[in-house]
Amino acid sequence: MHPRAEEFEERVREEHGLEIEVREFADGTKTAADAAAAVGCTVGQIASSLVFEADGDAAVVVASGANRVSEEKLAARLGVDPTSVSMADAETVKSVTGWAIGGVPPLCHAGDPPVLFDETLGEYDAVWAAAGTPTAVFPIDPETLRRCADAESVDVAE
Repeated sequence: MHPRAEEFEERVREEHGLEIEVREFADGTKTAADAAAAVGCTVGQIASSLVFEADGDAAVVVASGANRVSEEKLAARLGVDPTSVSMADAETVKSVTGWAIGGVPPLCHAGDPPVLFDETLGEYDAVWAAAGTPTAVFPIDPETLRRCADAESVDVAE
């Protein structure tokens, strides 16, 4: 297993008392469609961790791969002007979460950014999320994921 995926697995165990099963795919799981094809699930079951900047602060949105995040809804939820919301650049993502784009997990971040959870993920028995690298994912019950990520379930889909 890739060292970053091992590190993530260990942090989940230590910080949340969960045993997760990280799976790695040589062809990668960089996009929601790639991940869904690799694991054999629907695109909606992919829990993509996206980092946004909003009025100078960063927030993580754990979004269903079937949805596009509405920057207007996100701005309203965060109480900022919609024009101040944008996707974070790679450097910001790494500094806020401790993980590189393509492998950002929904929990075990380096900092303490607010985490918002796409409420449509709750429609599934299991979702799949990045496990620290662009080739590693893990399955988890969405409510357990939301709770462990200390995330607020919100409507952020376009």
